[in-house]
Amino acid sequence: MLTALTADYRSAGFEVLERLATVSPESIARFVDSRPEVRGGVLLATCNRFEAYLDAADGAEVEQLLAFAAAEAGVDAAAVATAAERRTGTDVAGHLFAVSSGLESLVVGEAEIAGQVSRALEAARALGTTTPDLERLFQRASRTSSAVQQRTRVGSAGRSIVRLALDLAESRFADWATTRVLLIGTGTYARATLAALRDRGVSEVLVYSPSGRALRFAQREGVTAVERADLPHRLAVADLVISCSIATTPILDAAKLRRARSAVAAPSRQLVVDLGMPRNVEPDVEQLEDVELLDLETIGRHAPLPELQATDDALALIAEAVAEYGADQRATAATPAVVAYRAHVFELVDQELERLRRRGEATETVERAMRHLAGVLVHTPSARAKALAAAGEADRFAAAIETVYGLVPEATERREPGADLAG
Repeated sequence: MLTALTADYRSAGFEVLERLATVSPESIARFVDSRPEVRGGVLLATCNRFEAYLDAADGAEVEQLLAFAAAEAGVDAAAVATAAERRTGTDVAGHLFAVSSGLESLVVGEAEIAGQVSRALEAARALGTTTPDLERLFQRASRTSSAVQQRTRVGSAGRSIVRLALDLAESRFADWATTRVLLIGTGTYARATLAALRDRGVSEVLVYSPSGRALRFAQREGVTAVERADLPHRLAVADLVISCSIATTPILDAAKLRRARSAVAAPSRQLVVDLGMPRNVEPDVEQLEDVELLDLETIGRHAPLPELQATDDALALIAEAVAEYGADQRATAATPAVVAYRAHVFELVDQELERLRRRGEATETVERAMRHLAGVLVHTPSARAKALAAAGEADRFAAAIETVYGLVPEATERREPGADLAG
């Protein structure tokens, strides 16, 4: 059974999301490993949302996950319980498909989210916490996202959080070409930010990485790396500071920026844009003279209403994808029972053939005939099982083979890293 615990910028607020952002895929792996009733889990955590998808025995495990995530993040469980939604059934698919297509983002049509969904699945694969059902869910989400991007106006008109932030910053700069930019971070948002800056004609971009990756990023992207010792000076003379690091603690606060600016004779008027989650910049920097702060919470207040950008075509595509996914899931529900029945029949055939071999009676013709008969015997029950599954009654077939043959289909196991991902 697939269930999900989801919280985003609308339901949780940025303070709670900041704390939940410290929950890692490794944390979810520990949760999965410690609970036999949970077969697998995938964590999707971005600057705007915290979402955990589980393949579990029933929906009760979501409440356990809620308490676990709150403890990991150091947040009051009641606050998480109030902010998070519990999803089951087709609501899980509908929600993830909309998320991956950018329809649930702070900025509708956000370009980065599809890649984040794919990377969430990859991280779970690496940790061995995916299952066939989770694979199908996330792979269908990626296909749906591609269809929405290619076939609707959301794909062509959607703006990213980075680009919206620069749109809001537009009025502060008379000429982007002469704007001095300090970029803090070297990840996905840093690359997106650099591309957006270049689209506006910015030529002077320096990059600093708290984790020491600035030089490699700078060489790859054709910008200038900043060493730690030179950071205060570069902070002081930058017109625009954009921070989008994955650091879990603030990188910049009023005291650090004040010291940096005090070392310059005439520090420029500055705009600091914080795209980090958890926040990279403490809100107190805005108390400094000639310094403005634009953070995710502020960007959220200026984001266009989703209803104005989410087209009917995009929503229709998602609804169609959910219906197809539901039909596929129902069709696969009978698979374990069919596999168990087929294995039973062919095992009986193998046993009989072995008996005939010992008696010298297992000719090639006899063996071919018996295997053909086995195929005939399993065909009609298999077709009937598929029809029952499509109608949502796969349990009837499972109950029948248990009653008649004493067969109990094996539960779906969690995948190990590197396992075959087909299907």
